Amino acid sequence: MFQHNALMIQGTGSNVGKSMLVAGLCRAARRRGLKVAPFKPQNMSNNAAVTADGGEIGRAQALQALACGRAPHTDMNPVLLKPETDTGAQVVVQGKRLTSVRARDYAALKPQLMGAVLESFERLKASHDLVLVEGAGSPAEINLRAGDIANMGFARAANVPVILAGDIDRGGVIAQIVGTKAVLDIDDAAQIVGFIINRFRGDPSLFDDGYKMLEARTRWRGYGVLPWFDGAARLPAEDALDISSGARGDGLHIVCLRLSRIANFDDLDPLAMEPGVRLTMLEPGRAIPGDADVVILPGSKSTRGDLAFLRAQGWDVDLHAHIRRGGHVLGICGGYQMLGRVVADPDGIEGAPGSDPGLGLLDIETVMTGDKRLTETRAVHVASGAAFAGYEIHIGRSEGPDRARPFARVAGRPEGATRADGRVCGSYLHGMFRDDGFRAAWLSGLGAEASGLSYDATVEETLDALADHMEAHLDVKGLLSAAR
Repeated sequence: MFQHNALMIQGTGSNVGKSMLVAGLCRAARRRGLKVAPFKPQNMSNNAAVTADGGEIGRAQALQALACGRAPHTDMNPVLLKPETDTGAQVVVQGKRLTSVRARDYAALKPQLMGAVLESFERLKASHDLVLVEGAGSPAEINLRAGDIANMGFARAANVPVILAGDIDRGGVIAQIVGTKAVLDIDDAAQIVGFIINRFRGDPSLFDDGYKMLEARTRWRGYGVLPWFDGAARLPAEDALDISSGARGDGLHIVCLRLSRIANFDDLDPLAMEPGVRLTMLEPGRAIPGDADVVILPGSKSTRGDLAFLRAQGWDVDLHAHIRRGGHVLGICGGYQMLGRVVADPDGIEGAPGSDPGLGLLDIETVMTGDKRLTETRAVHVASGAAFAGYEIHIGRSEGPDRARPFARVAGRPEGATRADGRVCGSYLHGMFRDDGFRAAWLSGLGAEASGLSYDATVEETLDALADHMEAHLDVKGLLSAAR
């Protein structure tokens, strides 16, 4: 039996599949009867999940918690960076906003954060048989090694063994892994106990010679070559780079505007799975298609910034034309705020203090406030009467005449707003489309039929399939035994 052990998966770069590898190992360990928890010391993402203890963590750690059969907790991701501009981010520590910093100033802040990282890790380690840790970016970024809390700085401080994952689909995986060892200092390299080759397409035996070369050159143990997992698209993505831009499916055409600071975009995942829905994640520079039935303005980490971005694409003009053609618009969270007459930030919560005119499609005004609302919510959709579960993760208050026609009711109180003609709606509630009953009712109101898909069951089945896939191709028993 494992006793208070840990193993860390680091990558040769960003987006090499670390999150999926940890999720699959979490499910494999759980199926072995282990009490297991995920952990990521530092994450950078605007796709966050609300936790039962009233905070927020990266969406990947919430998925990994699900793979473990555990409720998401703020200790699973003690430092979350949420980009607000190209050069600055909000810093969330153990689920709560600490400050906003420019990228150049974050290095000075990191040493103060290691205490919180180790505190959260020790709590998880003390209450679980196994903690599976995900790194961030790559340990080869040695220019960031001083004060590091995400990769080798954490691994060394907590004495956690590391498995290095390389992405062969990108090409040059031998250079990725050998090059990483070459640039690490001797003590950091000694923390690595093995490697995994991820995302192989075709016959894995074709890489046998390369695999042996890697073992010989690094003197690290290889734990296997993992073929491409086709089911990854059925799991919530954390990185906006993973969003598919093209239309998927047939039928009702839903267009989501791909904002520059898009947040909580996994709201759309259940709709993407519906065979009766054609979902387009609209790239900047492209006009809103004339055949769009519904346009969704998603969440944003910078409402005023993305409002300006939206206008720069000409999407404000397109939205008015879309409504004149009889189309519908739904704004979620930051997208809801943009639909109003004014978005005011007098205290500079999200950037420079100021106020901007909204799109004027809802008769509401929004004022940004310093307090952030983080809560899981149960609501009733006013138009259909369908009950659903969701969550709130936002700053700001929205008020105005269209609030008299709420989108939903929460504990009997109005939530969101609807225009008099019913074609434009807004809500602060994320996650509504995960509820199968609500999704079916919402689609029905637009003249489309839901497939009867169970979204949560699909995610659970995909996590099991991921674990099966890893068991078939990797030395999972050896990986779990490498934990200490």
